Amino acid sequence: MMRLELCLFLAMIVLFLVSLTVGPADVPVGDSLRALFDQSYGPLTLVMQEIRLPRAVLAIIVGSGLGLAGAAMQGYLRNPLAEPGLIGVSASAALGAVLAIFFGVAASASLGLPLAALTGALVGVFLVMTLAGPRGGSLTLILAGIAISALAGALTSLVLNLSPNPFAANEIIFWMMGSLADRSMRHVWLALPFVLIGVGVIATTARGLDALTLGEDAAETMGIDLGHLRLLLVFGTAAIVGGTTAVAGAIGFVGLVVPHILRPLVGASPSRLLWSSALGGAIMLQLADIAVRLILPERDLKLGVVTAIVGAPLFLHLIYKTRRELP
Repeated sequence: MMRLELCLFLAMIVLFLVSLTVGPADVPVGDSLRALFDQSYGPLTLVMQEIRLPRAVLAIIVGSGLGLAGAAMQGYLRNPLAEPGLIGVSASAALGAVLAIFFGVAASASLGLPLAALTGALVGVFLVMTLAGPRGGSLTLILAGIAISALAGALTSLVLNLSPNPFAANEIIFWMMGSLADRSMRHVWLALPFVLIGVGVIATTARGLDALTLGEDAAETMGIDLGHLRLLLVFGTAAIVGGTTAVAGAIGFVGLVVPHILRPLVGASPSRLLWSSALGGAIMLQLADIAVRLILPERDLKLGVVTAIVGAPLFLHLIYKTRRELP
């Protein structure tokens, strides 16, 4: 287990350095890295500190958060098809951002869009928990999440339909595709606290997730408070998804595919999968962001498009492989 995590960590660090040195300008790797700390490089220092460094750091923050949240949701629901957006937070955060663009808040305040997305995420998780009720089980939580996702998606479509400004409509569509381009360290400091809080909360659920593999009745006999466990998981996932969606837009398949890939390598214990999935999610998003800059760099290919193109066929392959292994 430790060997796997060490390999994943080293791969993440290597990709972080690669991400710092990949860009449209043909600059030697050594000069790029030295420019991070040496002001004498002039414009290159500005590019490295204000453009490439925040982008590379956000790829790790967003990817690791989504990977961890996906593993936690799959462990809690005991469903390999579960993913962080299942509880409706992604769609709610997206609706908040879309409303900020529609009403001009995003244009008037530099942090207006991410703050609106975070507000939407908080409203979404409140509605989900209210609908699910204090004693609702995992099925009730899934149904509540689906209902909130459908409602938020419908309202987002309504905003697009009513948008009188085609430029605002284009901005909404492009934001919903997900991207790490043009992000600054302010976005890093905005997302990081929420992701860290979510990671810390989910980390406390490790024992409960392991107990749930034996069933809810067995978990309760082992002293696990299922209502408290659900509250922690929903809050932790909401903090991660809200924070990441606020700064990067809607990025799918990371929390769905990464736990699938790593589960055979860590065994059946959900708690052991959490940290491997966090590292794997960071690796997947770094690879996707590097690909965005290498494939059609002049067309501004969106990050969410790449993760969907790569993740969907891989997920279909995993489903086919699982089906073949059934008796």
